[in-house]
Amino acid sequence: MLVRMKFLQLLSRKPEKLEMLFQVPFCQKQFPCVCLATSACLYSKKKKVNSYEQVDQEKYKNLVYSVTSYKTSAQTPETIFEEDNLLYGPPDKHRPLLKAETKAPKNCVPLINPNKRIPLLNSDSNLPMKIALQKTKMPSVTRILQQTISPQQAFYLERWKQKMILELGKDGFAEYTKKTASKEQREDAAISGYLSSVQHVLEDISEVKALESAVQHETLQYLGLVDCVAKYRGQLCVIDWKTSEKPKPSLKNTFDNPLQVAAYIGAINHDANYDFQVSCGLIVVAYKNGFPAHPHFMDPNLCSQYWKKWLLRLEEYMDRN
Repeated sequence: MLVRMKFLQLLSRKPEKLEMLFQVPFCQKQFPCVCLATSACLYSKKKKVNSYEQVDQEKYKNLVYSVTSYKTSAQTPETIFEEDNLLYGPPDKHRPLLKAETKAPKNCVPLINPNKRIPLLNSDSNLPMKIALQKTKMPSVTRILQQTISPQQAFYLERWKQKMILELGKDGFAEYTKKTASKEQREDAAISGYLSSVQHVLEDISEVKALESAVQHETLQYLGLVDCVAKYRGQLCVIDWKTSEKPKPSLKNTFDNPLQVAAYIGAINHDANYDFQVSCGLIVVAYKNGFPAHPHFMDPNLCSQYWKKWLLRLEEYMDRN
């Protein structure tokens, strides 16, 4: 393609060459061929058919003109496809690949704990639970997800990191990371923006049962810190609050956050400290500029799907360690 483009650009500088390109390359005047043979003269041989005469010259003249009519390259994905279609014909129809079999986790621990007994009457206290996170040898949900990210996610994360270092410097990026990791928001303007952003979501939340409370899966041996457990539009959910500078209107924009929520749900359901079980999740993405937050609700079926993916990530982490 590059050689062809250079050739066409050369022709564009010398328009008179275009006509020569599509003319018959043989001279009209024939020279006799000297031969010592006594057989019939070579003039009697049938003249070869010139392949250039079979070419649709008008079509290819237009093609060359369309490519060479600009000083800078006029190639776009659309023109490339159009050119290829003219030269080689329409592409063959794509044959869909067969779906690979979904890998199943080895340890199929259920998301909902069938052995957990729920008291008929819950505690009369209206205060939400807040269990402190204890340091143990158990890995955290965050650590497990960080150490098992896909190569594609690792690539984009590293590219973002290098971009931030170029903009802020190493010291500036370290300070930025430190502030991001801290849950304390020091700017009143930021707090005001986030509160304004989630206001419409807060109207649908009731019966808060836990706030920043530690959870532990006693069977699978991992732990985490849940942001909130409350009812969202009547459904008890593990709620994860996220902040973002860019809009995240769909669940797929939240990367591994659904796996994190599923992991917390499973931990609560297998933690004896909690006298209830959860089957739904909610990820709320809030914006500093006050733009309305995006709430992403995860129903029981969706939570079960992400729970299986979480089990696979957990197995991968355990195999590495």
